[in-house]
Amino acid sequence: MFSKPTSDNLSDKTSNFTKPGEKTGTSDFVSAGAEKLDNWFMQSGIDINAHSRDVNHDVNAVEKRLRAQALNRINNLKRIGNIAKNVSINASSHKELDPDWFFAFLSLAENVYSPAMQELWGKILAVELSAPGSFSLRSLETIRLLTERDAQLFRRAVSIASWPARSAIPRILVGYYRRRAVLEILRSQPPGQLNLSSFGLSYPDLLALIDLKLIFASEIESSELKPDAPVTWRCGRQSYSLQAKKAGTALVYYKLTSVGAELFRLFEKKQTDDYLTALFQLMSPAFHVEHDN
Repeated sequence: MFSKPTSDNLSDKTSNFTKPGEKTGTSDFVSAGAEKLDNWFMQSGIDINAHSRDVNHDVNAVEKRLRAQALNRINNLKRIGNIAKNVSINASSHKELDPDWFFAFLSLAENVYSPAMQELWGKILAVELSAPGSFSLRSLETIRLLTERDAQLFRRAVSIASWPARSAIPRILVGYYRRRAVLEILRSQPPGQLNLSSFGLSYPDLLALIDLKLIFASEIESSELKPDAPVTWRCGRQSYSLQAKKAGTALVYYKLTSVGAELFRLFEKKQTDDYLTALFQLMSPAFHVEHDN
């Protein structure tokens, strides 16, 4: 049963709160926080310190708010448009940009305020201008929900993602599965999976990427690979090939969704060398591994 708090307990719990006009050691911190809050609201056209019951004042406040919103959205689009102009991608001379796509893009991009995310949207526009159809409207709706933190998280996934020859869908290889013969059932099974948290992508990170619809919700097992058919992969600047030593061997990986694959194209491909070293070492019992030095 819970006991009733004593007055001493209550005084301890309320000692961190400051009464109006009371000076404490944290007054400077509170003042700085209030000033930042005022500035954020002022940027959106709202003065939270103004109190009035005058109807004309309220109408002016509404108009000020709407003007601030409109100007902010226009400035967002100007920045994104200029970023797109400075991306060195040639516009397609064979296929025109879809006007429905372009105006839908504007409606979504006008509410992008973060400089890092504006850069991402500028690149999207540049790629679409170069190759119309690269980004679907459904992908834009998903990307609209991304924050700068989400983009940094996805960047870490990109750094350990590989894509196979003749496929545009990247995958994050985590290990392999080998079907065992009857005589091998009693033998111990060697470990066949990497811990991605060792390379900057924890399980909660994977769940976040799944929730963002950038990777599929569970690990995927490939079809069994033919021992006489090596598969070429690329991770960042590193090319490598995997050739199964025995029949019944399959790869295990997380696969990017179509939205994730489209977004993948915009990020610089910097592979994580520690991840590749661990991957090659893990694969070597079941695969012939060849890679560039």
